[in-house]
Amino acid sequence: MAFRRSNKLPQAAAIKQILKRCSSLGRRQQPADVPKGHFAVYVGESRSRFIVPISYLTYPEFQSLLRQAEEEFGFDHDMGLTIPCEEVVFRSLTSMLR
Repeated sequence: MAFRRSNKLPQAAAIKQILKRCSSLGRRQQPADVPKGHFAVYVGESRSRFIVPISYLTYPEFQSLLRQAEEEFGFDHDMGLTIPCEEVVFRSLTSMLR
């Protein structure tokens, strides 16, 4: 009988690493307009700023966006966490996660 290892812990650890590498999280305090339990992301060509709850990190759809952000932009820049999708798509996704 083979045992399947849960991949939840490694996935959660990977998400934490992604967030720590982001210049707006982990290295500096959050701006005053970001409530506790939330973080800011920048979306779309115009880099619109959104404040999202940390609970979104548990959703595979949001985790996929973070992985895409890491691949496309990396996290070694001053802009903060930039999500590589259109603003309308991001709004649609986040409305489904609520």
